Amino acid sequence: MNIIILSRNASLYSTQSLVDAARIRNHYVRVIDHMACDLIIESGKSKIFFNNQPIQHIDAVIPRIGSTATSYGAAVIRQFESQGVFSTLHAEPLLKARDKLSCLQILGSQGIGVPKTVYVSNPYTMPYLLEEMEPYPIIIKLVSGTQGMGVILAENKSNAESILEAFYTTKEKVILQKFIKEAKGADIRAFVVDGEIVGAMKRQAKPGDFRSNLHRGGTSELIKLSSQEEETALKSVEILGLKIAGVDMLKTHAGPVVLEVNASPGLEGIEGTTGVDIAGKIISFIEKNRK
Repeated sequence: MNIIILSRNASLYSTQSLVDAARIRNHYVRVIDHMACDLIIESGKSKIFFNNQPIQHIDAVIPRIGSTATSYGAAVIRQFESQGVFSTLHAEPLLKARDKLSCLQILGSQGIGVPKTVYVSNPYTMPYLLEEMEPYPIIIKLVSGTQGMGVILAENKSNAESILEAFYTTKEKVILQKFIKEAKGADIRAFVVDGEIVGAMKRQAKPGDFRSNLHRGGTSELIKLSSQEEETALKSVEILGLKIAGVDMLKTHAGPVVLEVNASPGLEGIEGTTGVDIAGKIISFIEKNRK
C-alpha cells in the first residue's frame, strides 16, 4: 500500500514507529507535513499539493495532528476523505475530542463518568461558580492545553479567583474541575485500536505534583484494566467516532471517570511501558480495512 503519515516532524518517536511498522510490512510510506499542504477545492475535483506536487494514488493516511494544528489538520483530512482515501482519523471526531469542553459534554450526555466540570464564560459570574466547586482544591485547565501544560491546582477560592483573572487578561478559555483526591496523583491511559484495547498503563505523578503526564516527569507501569474501565474506554471512543485513541481515566470511589480522549495519542509511553507493538497494530488495522 501507499501510505502517508501526516506529521510535522518525521523524527518524532510516534511518527518513526509508524514508518518502521509500515516498512516492515512492505508498504511504501512517506511523512508529509500537513501544515505545508495546499488544498484545491472544486466540485468533484478536490486536490492536495505538497511542495507544488499533487498527492495522488494514496491508499491510506495516518494523521498525527498536534493541538496547534487542529483546524487545518482537520481540513487536510477532509480533503483526503473527499478523494476516497482511507484515514485512521476522521475530521469531525478529531475536532470533538480535541476540544476538552465539547468532549466532556458529549461523553457526559451519554452517561460516561466525567469529573464535575464548570466552564466560566465571563468574570461576573465567577464568584458564584467558584462556590459551586466547593470544597477545594480544584483543577483549572486551559481548554487548549496538552501534555499537562496549562493545568493548575487552586488550593482555595481566593487562589482560584487570582488564577482565573490572570487567564481572562490573556483571553484564554478555561474549565474548572473537581480535584479527585482518591486518585492520589495517578491516572490510567487505555489505548484503543479498532474497538479493542491494545495496551493500558498507570501513570503516577512525581512527588509534589498532581499531573501524571510522562512529559512532566511522571512514571508509568503496566496494568490490567477492570471490566468497568474497559467498558468506559471502549464506549467513550465509540461515542466520539474514533478508531484510534488514548482514553485517560481516573479511579474514583464511584467508578472510573474520563478526563479526556486523545485522538492523536503518542506511542512512546504506551509502547515502552507495555512492550506492545502499537504501531504495528495500527498498520494491521489499515490492512484489514483496505482489504
